[in-house]
Amino acid sequence: MGHALCICSPGIVIIDNKRYLFIQKLGEGGFSYVDLVEGLHDGHFYALKRILCHEQQDVEEAQREADMHHLFNHPNILHLVAYCLKERGTKHEAWLLLPYLKRGTLWNEIERLKDKGNFLTEDEILQLLLGICRGLEAIHAQGYAHRDLKPTNILLGDEGQPVLMDLGSMKQARIHVESSRQALALQDWAAQRCTISYRAPELFSVQSHCVIDERTDVWSLGCVLYAMMFGEGPYDMVFQKGDSVALAVQNQLSIPQSPRHSSALRQLLASMMTVDPLQRPYIPFLLSQLEALQPPAPGQHTTQI
Repeated sequence: MGHALCICSPGIVIIDNKRYLFIQKLGEGGFSYVDLVEGLHDGHFYALKRILCHEQQDVEEAQREADMHHLFNHPNILHLVAYCLKERGTKHEAWLLLPYLKRGTLWNEIERLKDKGNFLTEDEILQLLLGICRGLEAIHAQGYAHRDLKPTNILLGDEGQPVLMDLGSMKQARIHVESSRQALALQDWAAQRCTISYRAPELFSVQSHCVIDERTDVWSLGCVLYAMMFGEGPYDMVFQKGDSVALAVQNQLSIPQSPRHSSALRQLLASMMTVDPLQRPYIPFLLSQLEALQPPAPGQHTTQI
């Protein structure tokens, strides 16, 4: 788990016998904060995520998030540098030390372009989608699903590669629901842990006897793809206007026409946004489709018949 944390002088913390200097706050959520820190041993910048733990369950969930990170060594999944707990009286703070990626999130990039009246090109979208799918493929291969995929949970590396983060909502991929009580518990969990405008239809009203699987991530991936194509998620405005997202997701999505996008990309999006999860494709199928759509590498020519 890492050695206990101590603050040895103002603005400096020690994690695993290494000193880190506080630089600035990066952001905060409901019960967590993210700070930019500099490793005094290597001069590198890191993101320090501090999770406030009010009870033992919070500590266990933070430990589980760290454990999820440790499962993967993949270029499209954020690496955990260190993890430890700090006692604050009767409470704890869980600290996750993560790489700092200065380009920010995919949502930052979408917003930056939108402010200039621009959008990601189809080639850029395909490249990003390929990396996101490869990250999801690795998660699903371990028997888990991300369950909270959205543009703000996808970082961009120095070369523009997508990196999945925030593994705190990860759960076993395949869940056999065998009672109304279990269905309601899963529905309540999803309401707390899965962002509403990126949540799959089957998680809004969980049936008493059903199987929920990793294709919840495929729906969320479709919402991410839509945001890359059009500058906002398909249900962002529904939520912002106060209308029912739960009702909206039960209808097949209408995809706007745009000369920026090929019919193949539109078809890919439509397949991800299939309301019936049993008809929705798995990630390996999407990867095969995506690899066929990738633009040729520079200097590589396609043969015309």
